[in-house]
Amino acid sequence: MKFPSIPLPHGATQGAPSARGLPLLRLGFRPFYLCAALVATLAIPLWVAVFLGQIRFEPSAPVMLWHAHEMLFGFAVTVIIGFLLTAVKAWTGLDTPRGPVLGALALLWLAARITAITGPYPVYAVLDVALLPLVAVVLIDVLIRAHNRRNMPLAGILILMALANLAFHLSVTGIIDIPAVKPLYACLALIVMVECVITGRVIPAFMNNATPGLKLVIQRRFELVTLAVTALGLALWVCAPAGWIAFTVLLAASGLHVMRQLHWRPRAAGNRPILWILHTAYAWIPLGLALLALAEVGMVPVSAGVHALAVGATGGLIIGMMTRTARGHTARPLKASKPEVVAYVLVMIAAAFRVLLPLVSAHLLTVSLVGAALAWTIAFGIYLLIYAPWLMRGRLDGKDG
Repeated sequence: MKFPSIPLPHGATQGAPSARGLPLLRLGFRPFYLCAALVATLAIPLWVAVFLGQIRFEPSAPVMLWHAHEMLFGFAVTVIIGFLLTAVKAWTGLDTPRGPVLGALALLWLAARITAITGPYPVYAVLDVALLPLVAVVLIDVLIRAHNRRNMPLAGILILMALANLAFHLSVTGIIDIPAVKPLYACLALIVMVECVITGRVIPAFMNNATPGLKLVIQRRFELVTLAVTALGLALWVCAPAGWIAFTVLLAASGLHVMRQLHWRPRAAGNRPILWILHTAYAWIPLGLALLALAEVGMVPVSAGVHALAVGATGGLIIGMMTRTARGHTARPLKASKPEVVAYVLVMIAAAFRVLLPLVSAHLLTVSLVGAALAWTIAFGIYLLIYAPWLMRGRLDGKDG
């Protein structure tokens, strides 16, 4: 598969049409970033309170599976949907859903989140499974009409995520006989692959644009090898029995990502938080792959690698990209404010608490959960306080989008 070039979506170009319609429903990032931030802020403290026995909570699925599913499909995939609905418009010049259609997609997302808590389970499953295929069909239609086939693999990734989601629900209901956690691992692996592709395009571009004299060149052959080895390692982790083959491939992938990041000159990010958060979050990818490798041979619990990728890499990259893209599309400066920097640091602290403390001692699990939940919740609460008003208002320059 030839992975597409994925530039960061940017604001409307000169001569863009004037604003029309409800601001929240003008472009995909607006409702879906807001929805994802709400899940991030509310679901984690709820989960920790349930885990520690402080409250009684019985969602439609078993509570551990609900937590994992909602953080993947209710949070991370939601950000990807918002990003792609915004990016495809920038890439093609054609409209992606807006207005009532975009509102209907957001309401479908909301209905699935509500029925996840209230049930019945079959209704939740149908609503939850429906969103990703609909978004994939919309994006395929736009890309075909624009003759932009090089970005078509992204729709394919959404379809694979939809299949993983379907497999999860079929497993929970007993229709297929596989562990329900396996489709969740598959979704996490797909999310990591999306992150690997996107960061490989945007981080060098951001560094070149922000650093005078710096000219990072993408090494195409090395990039393809790194992506291929990573995909193979994650596929072995998800699908194959644990063992030394997966250990070797995952460890090799980890080393390749270290080399990749060193080529990006992370020190050159300097004191620009909107850059260093992406570098810091990306560093959790090789660490997470290495921890998954160690888990394959029983040296660490698999949850260490899972949370390194889910909290450190995914959470960190999401908070960095959600701030940067939302700033760009609301016509605000691409410079993080002090509260946003606090949010960046808190997400990284959450990852360190959740991943590293239990490795030091299993007795620190409760401390790690509470500390990580507190840091994570405050971080995305800060995002909501700053960005919710921006997402619900028009651009500062009065343009559409």
